[in-house]
Amino acid sequence: MSSEDLFAAPVVPAASASAPGDGKDPEALRTIGEVSQALGIRQHVLRYWEEQFPMLRPLKRSGGRRYYRPADMALVETIDRLVHREGYTLKGARKALQGGAAKALADVPKVAPAAANPAPAPAPTNAFAHRARLIAIRNTLVNALHEA
Repeated sequence: MSSEDLFAAPVVPAASASAPGDGKDPEALRTIGEVSQALGIRQHVLRYWEEQFPMLRPLKRSGGRRYYRPADMALVETIDRLVHREGYTLKGARKALQGGAAKALADVPKVAPAAANPAPAPAPTNAFAHRARLIAIRNTLVNALHEA
């Protein structure tokens, strides 16, 4: 990996894991580069998440080349949403996924881009939920500042 790759702007995902738009069959295996490009997550982050999330285990062939199944891509997308949009720490996201919340989290609709008059979110019921909501709001504001 060159120094240019390290400092390049992250790729903005064009489609979700369920429809990467790469011309392959939806059930086809994808390389780490294809997953990285489809989801807008750098390859070194995906490798690190493999260490941090025991349930993320893409197939590895000779030479260590990784092949992601559709279920692996969905899991990566869920981890990304938990960590980058909902404000979970890696430890918190791992606990949420291990605690059986993975199925419930996968069913939660994706967060849409902010509209001119967004509907207010329901009030969180515990301190952790309050913190996660505040972090998500902060991230939204930071992103809005960077876009302006």
